[in-house]
Amino acid sequence: MTAITSPAPSGRDYSLTGRDAKRAVENGLSAAQWYHTEIPRKQMKELMQRSDQPAIRDTIIWLGALILSGAGGAWFWGSWWCVPFFFVYGTLYGSSTDSRWHECGHGTAFRTQWMNDAVYQLACFMIMRNPVTWRWSHTRHHTDTIIVGRDPEIAVMRPPDLLRVVLNFFGVLDAWHAMTDMVRNAAGVISAAEQTFIPEQEQPKAIRIARIWLAIYVATIALALYLHSWLPLMLVGLPRLYGAWHHVMTGLLQHGGLADNVIDHRLNSRTVYMNPISRFIYWNMNYHVEHHMFPMVPYHALPKLHELIKHDLPAPTPSILAGYREMIPAFLRQLRNEDYFLKRELPPTAKPYREELHNDNPVAAAAE
Repeated sequence: MTAITSPAPSGRDYSLTGRDAKRAVENGLSAAQWYHTEIPRKQMKELMQRSDQPAIRDTIIWLGALILSGAGGAWFWGSWWCVPFFFVYGTLYGSSTDSRWHECGHGTAFRTQWMNDAVYQLACFMIMRNPVTWRWSHTRHHTDTIIVGRDPEIAVMRPPDLLRVVLNFFGVLDAWHAMTDMVRNAAGVISAAEQTFIPEQEQPKAIRIARIWLAIYVATIALALYLHSWLPLMLVGLPRLYGAWHHVMTGLLQHGGLADNVIDHRLNSRTVYMNPISRFIYWNMNYHVEHHMFPMVPYHALPKLHELIKHDLPAPTPSILAGYREMIPAFLRQLRNEDYFLKRELPPTAKPYREELHNDNPVAAAAE
């Protein structure tokens, strides 16, 4: 891996209506033609084949574990025995839903569309992401991945706000913003940023869903007050806080410390080998370069896709821990120089990066 610094930091404007948004369009970075590894048409068609069976199996396991752990937490409520049950419940509620809304939002998890829609709506509610807003924001994330001023889903900006990163392991700021967005949408207000990616005809749907969700949360709070118990909120709402740790831990690895304003996913995305439990929670999104190159390949086919194209990709990060060992120092360097990033080294079998597409200025490379 090579660390890259670029001279003369200029300050990034991440606003979707600001200076860098306009600059990205002018420079051809918006909705650009991205690099893709070449795959024979027949193999690509096989990889894109959708199937209900893997997602039905995984969803039954997920919902079954969610119900059992929630029931265990409720049964042992008032004693320390509830803690391990709520740890499992919270992780399945507040973290597994991050990958479920994502894959079902792509429409690739199940072959049957109503199944995708049902799990998508449920997961969006649990993770407090308006299903209309996030469907369109995620479309933008894929067309303009980590393009400053265009991508609404950049988790760590430059220079990084490390306090925000730490707090989000507990869902604090993320859930707060989700709730304020919900209340704002329920009041009939679509923000200027949201208007840049949500089609006008879809905006009333976002408002209607926000109002339904707000009513559910108000009813849950009312039930907790009536019962003089936190238990209803431990089952609905609060898991978004105490169960967020895993999706934040894995989500930061997707793009953290890597390049921005490039049109090659090998430069701005990271594939990480993970243990089977994390892969189940994460629905194979650890194969993140592969997912961004070919977003219509279902999650259950990503390991096969990885084996097929890994000759053209940077070496996968061997573990979650290894990912943080390279990412945290990069974040610390970016506090001093926001243009610093980690450049992924390609194997000899890969097609080289087209540097002229990615750099407006000469770069100085230093061994990391």
